[in-house]
Amino acid sequence: MFGRRTAPVDAQASPAAAPPKKPVAAPKPAPKKEAKAPKKPEPKPAPKQKSKAPAPAPPRVASPSSSDGPAPQPVEIGGRSDEYFQTKTTIFNALIDTIDLSQLAQLDTESAAEEIRDIVNEIISIKNVQMSIAEQEALLQDICNDVLGYGPLEPLLARDDIADIMVNGSSRVFIEVGGKIQLTNVRFRDNAQLMNICQRIVSQVGRRVDEASPICDARLPDGSRVNVIAPPLAIDGAALTIRKFKKDKLTMADLQNFGSISPEGAKVLEIIGACRINTLISGGTGSGKTTLLNCMTGFIEHDERVITCEDAAELQLQQPHVVRLETRPPNLEGQGEVTMRDLVKNCLRMRPERIIVGEVRGPEAFDLLQAMNTGHDGSMGTLHANSPREALQRVESMITMGGYNLPSRTIREMIVGSIDVIIQAARLRDGSRRITHVTEVLGTEGDTIITQDLFVYDMDGEDENGGIVGRHKSTGIARPAFWDRARYYGQDAALATALDAAAD
Repeated sequence: MFGRRTAPVDAQASPAAAPPKKPVAAPKPAPKKEAKAPKKPEPKPAPKQKSKAPAPAPPRVASPSSSDGPAPQPVEIGGRSDEYFQTKTTIFNALIDTIDLSQLAQLDTESAAEEIRDIVNEIISIKNVQMSIAEQEALLQDICNDVLGYGPLEPLLARDDIADIMVNGSSRVFIEVGGKIQLTNVRFRDNAQLMNICQRIVSQVGRRVDEASPICDARLPDGSRVNVIAPPLAIDGAALTIRKFKKDKLTMADLQNFGSISPEGAKVLEIIGACRINTLISGGTGSGKTTLLNCMTGFIEHDERVITCEDAAELQLQQPHVVRLETRPPNLEGQGEVTMRDLVKNCLRMRPERIIVGEVRGPEAFDLLQAMNTGHDGSMGTLHANSPREALQRVESMITMGGYNLPSRTIREMIVGSIDVIIQAARLRDGSRRITHVTEVLGTEGDTIITQDLFVYDMDGEDENGGIVGRHKSTGIARPAFWDRARYYGQDAALATALDAAAD
């Protein structure tokens, strides 16, 4: 696997291998200075043509230095320097020349890591590389991650505050923290290493990514969602996107603490989940739909049989009786594909009590509505839409895209008879995530679907830090349409209490 990388890298690293410390760093700054030399005189004649005053000259000289400024701007991950990366490349190449990868593959992870550490320590001694104990330990860990793990991604995956990891080629890695995207100093040796890491990730779930199939959806062992698009479709190197899951599963109480929903609204959502009310969770990309779906499934009784259908298995249900299904892409011959619709249709033969669809994207919407309307109460799913009204329109359009020659009125009556509640999630411009609507689907008047809001999020402005200030308000509906179902499950008193408290 790594043999292809060593040949070109060794050719570049061999002149610097003899003196590993200073000459490794020395040859690279030299060409940088030569490259900057022709750029500096260019801005200088410009101010001379405008005016002879020296005042405008300093800003012109400062602007090229500010163009070099993105180096301190990236978020420091591990405090790695250019000299560190060069030394690591030299030692890594020597390791690949020394170690037998075929025998290493036969060892378990711990034994392989110990073998790598022993060999790297010998290489450091032979090449007389001078570094502190902390730097040497960091180097050992990084090289073990390169050979056995996910390489430079390991420190990012270990952080629980990162929501997304976005790799744009080998030299630019971005993260999302607190709803804001930040550039990091993490980088790969080259595009070959990045591609090897991508192949290592997708191969764990039986998928592949290469020039023949350059687009792939996969997942990490913890359920984090992974998307890879490789060259030639990605021009500047493979683009890897990871939607990370938190190590600790969020609950509805956590959403209350974050301000995503009020305590009264959380109680209503708990009743919706417990009383087997068909629910659709709507929202834009990154709005927290899957997280909210995980929280809603926490109210399912432990004696219910639940079947989940997902493109990449990421739901984290805690019930003991859960069957997890996952779609499969076609093979090289274009055969063997298993679509979401195939999974949903097969669910109906598996004696489910609830069907949970990770994301509704296409004709499977029709099969999910049929399941909701044929005794599988409490089924749930998510879809992309910006409002509850648009969510209903999207369901109708997805059914139409499936080739069903049904009148619009018939489709809307099916939607009304199947979906009881739509929960709208949104990511606001300050990066916070809020549940903005809890909406009931009541019925139809003519060709129009009638809905009513139970809770809405009302924005009042901003605080001194630019954060959105608002509150969840009840619309004053004392008895929602699912009142009889709540009474059937003995939750009518709790529902009345929550709605009365929200109305105050």
